[in-house]
Amino acid sequence: MPRDLEALFDPRSVAVVGASDDPAKYGHAVAAQALRAPGRRPVHLVNRRGGTVLGRPAAPSLAAIGEPVDLVVISVPGAGFEAAVDDALACGARALVGITAGFAEAGAAGLARQQAVAARVREAGALLVGPNCLGIADNTTELYLASDRFAPGTVALLSQSGNLALELQLRAEPHGLGYSRFVSLGNQADVTLVDLVEDCARHEGTEAIAIYAEDFGDGRAFARAAAGAGKPVVLLTAGRGRASARSAASHTGALTTPAGVVAAACRDAGVELVRTAREMTVVLAALTGGTRRARGRRTAILTDGGGHGAVAADAAEDAGLDVPELSGPAQDALRAVLWDQSAVGNPVDLAGMGEQRPLSYADAVGRLLAADDVDAVLMTGYFGGYAAAGGGLGGGPAGGAVLAEGEERAAKEIAAHLWAGSKPLVVQSMYPGSPSCRVLRGAGVPVYAATEDAARALAALTAPAGGAPGAGVPPLPPAAPPLTDTGYHGVRALLAAGGVPFPPAREVTDEAGLLAAAGEFDGPYVLKALHLLHKSDAGGVALRLPDRDALLAAYREMRARLGAPAHSVEAMADLTDGVELIVGVRHDPRFGPVAMVGLGGVLAETLRDVALALAPVPARRAEALLRGLRSAALLDGVRGRPAVDVAAAAAVVERVTTVAAAHPEIAELEVNPLLVRPDGALALDARAVPH
Repeated sequence: MPRDLEALFDPRSVAVVGASDDPAKYGHAVAAQALRAPGRRPVHLVNRRGGTVLGRPAAPSLAAIGEPVDLVVISVPGAGFEAAVDDALACGARALVGITAGFAEAGAAGLARQQAVAARVREAGALLVGPNCLGIADNTTELYLASDRFAPGTVALLSQSGNLALELQLRAEPHGLGYSRFVSLGNQADVTLVDLVEDCARHEGTEAIAIYAEDFGDGRAFARAAAGAGKPVVLLTAGRGRASARSAASHTGALTTPAGVVAAACRDAGVELVRTAREMTVVLAALTGGTRRARGRRTAILTDGGGHGAVAADAAEDAGLDVPELSGPAQDALRAVLWDQSAVGNPVDLAGMGEQRPLSYADAVGRLLAADDVDAVLMTGYFGGYAAAGGGLGGGPAGGAVLAEGEERAAKEIAAHLWAGSKPLVVQSMYPGSPSCRVLRGAGVPVYAATEDAARALAALTAPAGGAPGAGVPPLPPAAPPLTDTGYHGVRALLAAGGVPFPPAREVTDEAGLLAAAGEFDGPYVLKALHLLHKSDAGGVALRLPDRDALLAAYREMRARLGAPAHSVEAMADLTDGVELIVGVRHDPRFGPVAMVGLGGVLAETLRDVALALAPVPARRAEALLRGLRSAALLDGVRGRPAVDVAAAAAVVERVTTVAAAHPEIAELEVNPLLVRPDGALALDARAVPH
């Protein structure tokens, strides 16, 4: 069940332990903020010397206050932290905020101290944010327990970085954004990111949740909480490098990077993943304020200048949107309201008509929003300039005033067209602060100064390719009995029991066994040297051996060269018209089993054409992942080759990922290659890497 965080965000009373008159101490800043709303709840300042702090009487201890305190902020030197926690719990505190540092972030001894404190807090039935945090704030309950003010608004900000939180505050202001809540996550010894996401999802004053996190804790639980939030979740995280994959033992390990795992989890959970603080505020501005969502990716570009239109079209496609040529009916509707020289194919270029008649912008927006083959509109360029300059290109004060008035009227008509329908409009303007653009922003139209920001915002408002905003976080199957034989044939047997098809094969250790195996099925044969990391790279695979004599000769040569203790004799699959895929699962320490599908075979790591998803992956989802590969055209047949059975491949993906998800003792499980032909799919090799 979600935790009740009422005592954290709306306590009956507050005490700041470590309150100080010294501006260099954090207890000074928190105390000053806490006193901003003295009428909302009692605020007690505690300093071991007593006296006064910030002109207010200060108690020498919590016990000296003489009454219970609901929430206690602790900002004291590290040596006194545990005693302050005990005093707070003795005073009946239901929530604590630990500013003090020097715990898990300082090493093993600090972690042990932190765990002991968290255990005492939980045993008392209380809550602890931090330690090593920078405080909390809730503008909806007038709770101010952080060092800085956060402008009120509807975004809950959960951050592991104080400075990034301040930057987000600064970048949010031009977009008219503010914050309902701010929580500095700290070390998450007790209250976790998951707890906070779940609570903010229930909070009526929060419209969207913004997160900067380096440590997700239980990443899969975070993904589930975000998927079930029912409101936008935007994530900025660090660590997009490949360093952790360098020592991976399998192709799956090498191709499943930390950044790829986070991106896959966000995609499945419907979380908007961003790369910078600027991008976060751009996306938040689009996702708040009741902006409409697009049902598809077909985007119409509207401009009154060819350059802006071309740049915006490129930016839209870079953001993952489509900019198709408009249909005949849509072009006819535009020609009816524009002049002859206007381009109506997409981008739609007014070709100077906006300078003569600003209402032509509104006419064009109305026709585009009404077009059946348009899902969203991006308007770009000079709009806003006439009202901003009182004339712009109008040729004099009188003409300029007329154009400015016409542009503001056009902005109002654009807003009316927008609200008469259900599609989104995003605007890029050279003059985003102009009166006309303020009219649009007031009507719920996101307005940006940069073209790439407008395109990114529109992408955030658009359902991803393949359907719903998130595929969902799949439940894990019950854990199966641990796999004890992680050798090649042991892994084959495990997967075969899960429904994964393989060619006939036998493990052999001598020539007699080799010939006996060859008698069990017809050639051509495959011979594999076992117990090698990458058999093909080591020359440990011989294909298309036509008969027993060829098989025996290959065995003798391979054994002499590699010295492998065992070999596998297998029936050679028919590779005609086949495509080789890779299917793997890696157990991520944060997000649990993560599946990977892509183009396989010996070139898997070279081509790096893969897609990731949280495992297990249902067949329908697996097919969508396969169709989204860069090389997906190979699956449908190229240069006269027939299409392969993608549904059969997707079924195998579901079976492999389900088996892997049920075996947490396996760090990596991989089928490579998975041969997909027009008549089905067949696993040709498999391996497992135990933890």
